[in-house]
Amino acid sequence: MTLLVVLAGLAAIARPSTSSTPLAPDNPAPGGARAVAEVLRDRGVDVTYVRGVSDAVAAADAGSTLLVTESSYLLDEQVDALVAAPADLVLLSPTERMLAAATGGAAELAYDWSDGGTVRSPQCDDPSAQAAGALRSDGVGFRLAGTADAALCFPSPGGPQVGAYLVHEADGRTVRAIDTTAVLSNGTVAEDGNAALALWALGADERLVWLVQDPFDTSVPGGQEDPAVALPPWTGVVALQLLVVVLVVALWRGRRLGALVTEDLPVVVRASETTRGRGRLYRRAGSRGHAAAGLRASTADRLAARLGLPRSADAASLVDAVARATDRPTDQVAQLLYGPPPVDDAALLELARHLDQIESEVYHS
Repeated sequence: MTLLVVLAGLAAIARPSTSSTPLAPDNPAPGGARAVAEVLRDRGVDVTYVRGVSDAVAAADAGSTLLVTESSYLLDEQVDALVAAPADLVLLSPTERMLAAATGGAAELAYDWSDGGTVRSPQCDDPSAQAAGALRSDGVGFRLAGTADAALCFPSPGGPQVGAYLVHEADGRTVRAIDTTAVLSNGTVAEDGNAALALWALGADERLVWLVQDPFDTSVPGGQEDPAVALPPWTGVVALQLLVVVLVVALWRGRRLGALVTEDLPVVVRASETTRGRGRLYRRAGSRGHAAAGLRASTADRLAARLGLPRSADAASLVDAVARATDRPTDQVAQLLYGPPPVDDAALLELARHLDQIESEVYHS
């Protein structure tokens, strides 16, 4: 046991110089962003890679650029702290909360489920968009909420009101928002104008603070640090391996249980009451991901039955069948049925409306 703990600690401490963190500047894999980071360094940009909000705010002073690659895990206090930093902001696939705070409510997510294979032209005067020349977007797009001083570039095929790239200037600071991670990922940065857009947006200043937030980061500038954040970075790995050891020992030494015994419920609960009760629990806990998963699973079951597919049919077969029945792009159908969970109540309602619409189209096809 002692030898196993020592080996686990040594393995955790001897971390490689590269990582597997998505969109990290030290990740050479297709999902990383090392290529863009190295080109920026070659051009004289000082790239500072941080995983915590406190470190990002401390490093993002005036005359620098702060890149926020993932905002789904940010607390409201962390969003406010990042927005209050004096540096220019570049937001990659931001949440509704992050985008609204950074632009002062001048922009919002459009939830536009357009085909990600369409090549878009800038159709704006922003120099970075003009340098890129072309862009493909698989994101939800941005929409201006008013007559703010902002540029909306690379409009959606569905109309100029929705764009994949937003530039907002206010109080001497520039906020740029890009709705797709393809502009940074090593596997797609060489396509279309991704590289040019990334270099223009991130290389505008001599210093770049690159934030890829740790999901467990709860740090807030000026606040009391969570004791868990102060632990060494390898603590989680060692704790996980210790947990595995404990589970193995428990299974080895534990008493074998007998067969399960079924019992009738003392009362009969109607399905409608169970459904409403579960919905209230989801809403009280803010569990939009579980609610969205339930909506998608029910819709997929009904669509499969309507289209004559067996229950054993995989996701790809269902997506192809629905796309043929509705004349929708397969990417759009896959995003609706198997996409990421919604980030807020508005996105959940929008997802429910789209699922109801696509189900209606299948039933009337």
